[in-house]
Amino acid sequence: MASAISNPSLSKPSPFPSFDSLKPSCRTTLQISTNYRKTTPHRPLQITNTLSEPKPKSTATKIATVPKNPTTPETFISRFAPDEPRKGADILVEALEREGVTNVFAYPGGASLEIHQALTRSSTIRNVLPRHEQGGIFAAEGYARASGRTGVCIATSGPGATNLVSGLADALLDSVPIVAITGQVPRRMIGTDAFQETPIVEVTRSITKHNYLVLDVEDIPRIVREAFFLASSGRPGPVLIDVPKDIQQQLAVPVWNQPIGLAGYVSRLPKSPLEIHLEQIIRFISEAKKPVLYVGGGCLNSSEELRRFVELTGIPVASTLMGLGAFPCPDELSLHMLGMHGTVYANYAVDKSDLLLAFGVRFDDRVTGKIEAFASRAKIVHIDIDSAEIGKNKQPHLSICADIKVALKGINSLLEKKGTKLKLNFSAWREELKEQKIKYPLSFKTFGEAIPPQYAIKVLDELTNGNAVISTGVGQHQMWAAQWYKYKGPRQWLTSGGLGAMGFGLPAAIGAAVAKPDAIVVDIDGDGSFIMNVQELATIRVENLPVKIMLLNNQHLGMVVQWEDRFYKANRAHTFLGNPSKESQIFPDMLKFAEACDIPSARVTKKGELREAIQKMLETPGPYLLDVIVPHQEHVLPMIPSGGAFKDVITEGDGRSTY
Repeated sequence: MASAISNPSLSKPSPFPSFDSLKPSCRTTLQISTNYRKTTPHRPLQITNTLSEPKPKSTATKIATVPKNPTTPETFISRFAPDEPRKGADILVEALEREGVTNVFAYPGGASLEIHQALTRSSTIRNVLPRHEQGGIFAAEGYARASGRTGVCIATSGPGATNLVSGLADALLDSVPIVAITGQVPRRMIGTDAFQETPIVEVTRSITKHNYLVLDVEDIPRIVREAFFLASSGRPGPVLIDVPKDIQQQLAVPVWNQPIGLAGYVSRLPKSPLEIHLEQIIRFISEAKKPVLYVGGGCLNSSEELRRFVELTGIPVASTLMGLGAFPCPDELSLHMLGMHGTVYANYAVDKSDLLLAFGVRFDDRVTGKIEAFASRAKIVHIDIDSAEIGKNKQPHLSICADIKVALKGINSLLEKKGTKLKLNFSAWREELKEQKIKYPLSFKTFGEAIPPQYAIKVLDELTNGNAVISTGVGQHQMWAAQWYKYKGPRQWLTSGGLGAMGFGLPAAIGAAVAKPDAIVVDIDGDGSFIMNVQELATIRVENLPVKIMLLNNQHLGMVVQWEDRFYKANRAHTFLGNPSKESQIFPDMLKFAEACDIPSARVTKKGELREAIQKMLETPGPYLLDVIVPHQEHVLPMIPSGGAFKDVITEGDGRSTY
């Protein structure tokens, strides 16, 4: 009997990344050689995607080799005797242990009850119990984003499984390594519309990198091993394992060293880039007058190499929302974020550039705006681990399909060998951009004692010295957190980028606090996003996680209100979140949510009292909620309207004006 159902090829193009090549993470890592292939001098340059030459076909059966997990001991000590039969659920839990899993986010139900019973028998895996399955998968994402390791969540069948859908889609779009395990009705009942049955493999087929329906208990060790390798290799993403209840209950003796069948997938993983292409990038740089780096989430694991590259070249860096922290924001060569709500100077730099180095990015519409006008004067070099992204939205002049870490190491090595021979000097370009920074700085206005939301984040940045791990929901507060907090390193910034899932911030902060127990973790949230997963306050209290929540409360869906102000003559269409019969009162009272979960809290309404209130939040041991009341008229600026170009940038105005 077939043991796994996987994603077939689809006849229609998918809006999601391909299963074949999903950005680097760290856990089960693919060992890629950094011995760059030499090419003959007479070989002409091919400006195209660099894919390795096909190897001669072998008549032997292909078995993919997966490197051992570096966190797993060479000799794993099982609590069972080698030939002792145990339940499928125990095999599953031990398979997780063998992958180095120490934390899971699991909510029990009838179809996953056996898995939870097995978890109680594990001495190494801690379950952080969420209060909703969506909270569980967002917490697993927060864990993965903050640590770089694969996050694990578990849910029951039916509604438990479907509650994972938003998290799976979010992880796919933002390239986050997740293994989601769901219980399923017994095999004999699949397809009978049994109680709490949903075909979750079919439901999630287009929003997972891969998924499995386990039909043989003996396949569990192989499937779990494959799932972790798939989730963390190539371009990371979510993998789902659906386990019927009778499989969980069935007794078996596991075989742990089963070969895995991923030869096709492994063969399509990017190889080392050709040295001739790396040399061509250096030639482009030496010919350029106004080069700009455009870096994204694909660079989070190559921050050190990126910094060295900038040190060697002196090229300024503009970051996407997902790439914040890959290059330190306080650095003088940082242009901060580009795109719809990016800085004027970052967007100016891209618009005026003659060379755009696009590293670990996908030319998302919120970055490019009008695609034809984006970097229209520049030669474009695109390096990405996913071949499906190259040329998808913007055609590059030179493209390399490779791990950006490997590519940057190769480029840096060549630059170091050339030394001063290159004579790179972009000082005039940097001065031009410096003038733009002075002319168009990020700014905000103050109205009496009302608290500008930007100021609240600026104060938080100052009091934490830019070292906190920040999670957010989605909306205005998210953009202000991206603009005003100065991230010093990668994995400090946790946000739902591609999907834009409200309710992400609080559970993501839970995952970050579990992954980094010694870090300062702050959820900068909006009242609309916060209330979507407010039940996770209970998890924070029970687990005693030191999560700080700074709530920018404007009683509205702020970003939608901003669009209403700008494009719909300020006509309010269900964007007021307070009580219409008592508009002057704060509703709901967020402090009472905190009180119900025994979490200390406070409210601040005056600018003069803000710094002291934030300081108290940070100094209070354990969790804390600070309700910061801000005006709803504030707009996130700069703003390039959707589909617009740099020339359309808006830098003035708010909801106090009419348009």
